[in-house]
Amino acid sequence: MTRNCLAGKRETDGAFQMIPHSFIQDLLHRIDIVDVIERHLKLKKAGANYSACCPFHNEKTASFTVSPAKQFYHCFGCGAHGSAVGFIMEYAGLDFIGAIRELASQAGMQVPEIRTEHAQYAADTGNEERSAGGISQDLLKVMQTATQFYRDQLKHAGEAIAYLKMRGLTGETAVRFGVGYAPGGWQNLAAVFPDYRDKEGKPDQENREDKVVNRLIKAGLVIENDDGKRYDRFRDRIIFPILNQKGSVVGFGGRIIGQGEPKYLNSPETPLFDKGRELYNLFAARPAIREAGRVVVVEGYMDVIMLAQYGVGYAVATLGTATTSWHIQKLLRQTDTIIFCFDGDKAGRKAAWRALENSLSQLVDGKSLEFLFLPEGEDPDSYVRRVGKEGFEALLAQALPLSVFLFRERTAQISLQTTEGRIRLVREVKPLLAQVTAPMLGLMLLKRLVELSGFSQKELEDVLQIKRTVSASALAKVSRPKPASPYQRLIRLLLHDPAYAQKLDKTLLVSPAEYAEEVSIVLALVELIDSNPDITASTIIPSVITRFHDSPHRAVLEKAASDALGWNDGMDIQAEFDGVTNQLQSAKRRNRMAELQLKSLNTMTCEEKEEFRRLAAS
Repeated sequence: MTRNCLAGKRETDGAFQMIPHSFIQDLLHRIDIVDVIERHLKLKKAGANYSACCPFHNEKTASFTVSPAKQFYHCFGCGAHGSAVGFIMEYAGLDFIGAIRELASQAGMQVPEIRTEHAQYAADTGNEERSAGGISQDLLKVMQTATQFYRDQLKHAGEAIAYLKMRGLTGETAVRFGVGYAPGGWQNLAAVFPDYRDKEGKPDQENREDKVVNRLIKAGLVIENDDGKRYDRFRDRIIFPILNQKGSVVGFGGRIIGQGEPKYLNSPETPLFDKGRELYNLFAARPAIREAGRVVVVEGYMDVIMLAQYGVGYAVATLGTATTSWHIQKLLRQTDTIIFCFDGDKAGRKAAWRALENSLSQLVDGKSLEFLFLPEGEDPDSYVRRVGKEGFEALLAQALPLSVFLFRERTAQISLQTTEGRIRLVREVKPLLAQVTAPMLGLMLLKRLVELSGFSQKELEDVLQIKRTVSASALAKVSRPKPASPYQRLIRLLLHDPAYAQKLDKTLLVSPAEYAEEVSIVLALVELIDSNPDITASTIIPSVITRFHDSPHRAVLEKAASDALGWNDGMDIQAEFDGVTNQLQSAKRRNRMAELQLKSLNTMTCEEKEEFRRLAAS
């Protein structure tokens, strides 16, 4: 049901890392959710709770509630909810382990790790070194020193300054983004890293791991060839520092000034930097993304920088790679709307299509992806300089929803006037629909395919084998909500006061198959409470949310926790418990009577006949 080290599992090349649940429990006992959230929001006392305008959606009236008693937050406007760990994940865009590390740092605690024999792990949001040694502060210091070196070099680089001015960049914007310059020459970093080379200019293998040069190589700043010669990776290039979600420099992008290839050069994959999981400017853009309620994804550093200079501060860029599912996950933690803004040429449309393919499995209903293609010969940099912020944002309003872009691209080279063309459309869309996990989105895409193909919905459901995974679940979403089952009520009650786990008659936890998941959750809760006698009303919710972070029960438990948050001190909890117990007893009685009724009077034992009469009379 539960696992001792359930929380924080993440797979990397077949290996994983886990944080002991006991450590997480200790951490949750030491932190206060009010203190955690007040680092980012201004909270106001509201009775026994605190309130603020929700940071996850735009609102003028405060509907974001923080309960110190429950160590839980809930927005009655958008439904956002969770523990202190959940808040850090959503607000800072961190993954689970990144949030645990952040909170542990605030509490002055060192995160222990349990590793498999071959585990090489790094939290993508912490961008920590993937080695048995854990976090590499040394590499981060190397990157910071290099950043300052490149910035200092820009002050005296006339050609680089002229280039930036030609591109329209102001000095203020250059400082804001930490833009620098890597001089020409092969070993300029030796000026700030004395151990770059030994006296003979050859690598010194003695105590190699302790030398700065090794960190320079591991950080991707220095290249060492097969002959042992070392040289700077970035030479005669404008330098753009890449920050992780904690604001630390983990990589660089370099744009060549004169002639040469490649035009743009990024840091290689390092213990700090994974281009498939990082986005340029996400750290700085988060406040603007939340205020705008959307994020714009572009292709280049200068696109992001010029958009920001003109007041569009909610843009980020991929780093020389296609948009990945990790990128989508990070952005959807920040906003409900992602707009991909690419050039209108073949390469831009190809990049947009890759983004669509990698996003289908990540989307949930209520989140949206849109696609905008700029006029021929334009990119975001040139376009915003020509039309300004208002003109650019007016163009954003013309972005195509995912559903429109998907079918427009698939039908561009297909004739829907022929049977063969319509069959081809169905065949090409089938693998895309198979990736969709959002019920309503899947249903609407299916209906659009019905319109274009001429097949009926039932025919397509049979061919695509998606009837129950798309349409049935989607219809369930929009149907009238059912009254809470006794097991749902019991889950809420245990999250409100775990002491009732001792009063619960476990023999009542039997049910028809339709309630099997809820019964499973109740049993898991009781097991958790029984095995942790120190759990109280103030620690039960964060303990449960973290314990079941990667469990299929998570959504049900978070919903129940949000419902329990609305219970006030005047509520008669004992009466609620008695009512649930009576319901469970009645259900048990009905189930037993149904079992006995399946037997004939001739096959019933005397004891069973007496039991049936007793149950019928009760």
